[in-house]
Amino acid sequence: MKLVIIDYGAGNIKSIQFAFKRLGLEAVLSNNIDEIKAADKVIFPGVGEASSAMKMLKESGLDTVIPTLKQPVLGICLGMQLMCNSSEEGNTKGLGIFDVAIKKFSEKVKVPQMGWNVIYNLQSDLFKGIKEKEFMYLVHSFYAENCSEAIATTDYEIEYASALQKDNFYGVQFHPEKSSKAGEQILKNFLEL
Repeated sequence: MKLVIIDYGAGNIKSIQFAFKRLGLEAVLSNNIDEIKAADKVIFPGVGEASSAMKMLKESGLDTVIPTLKQPVLGICLGMQLMCNSSEEGNTKGLGIFDVAIKKFSEKVKVPQMGWNVIYNLQSDLFKGIKEKEFMYLVHSFYAENCSEAIATTDYEIEYASALQKDNFYGVQFHPEKSSKAGEQILKNFLEL
């Protein structure tokens, strides 16, 4: 199986690469459009600020390529947020794969949400073998509103979509590569989709 992690300058790609290595798979880091299109599975990571990450995607032409991919694609953290319509972070227009907006948490809660929180309302084969209210590791100041494409929910002041799915596109707000055995199971499930 050929797994490509999109390397566009805004990812914690090494920890994701090591997580797949623990599962016995060598993931390729690449920003080569042909290589990404030829992959069996694609990981779209992201750490940092939305508008500058989107700028890097546009500079490499990946902003037009990612929405056309036909194989399973998993967006992680900022990667998932960039797959949405828009983000309040830097007033950014997203890739529009998921029909939902990214909003900033209010001042009533500690921002970023950092650490372990539970996911529930699990509705996808991505969560095979994962129990309701399983803990995942999160670090984020912005969230996807709850919507019809939500396949997992988390509560932090409000209920929000902590995972999304549309066709071959999946997104998770949490970091499966930092979420212990349960996170590893989700990555394994993604490989088996």
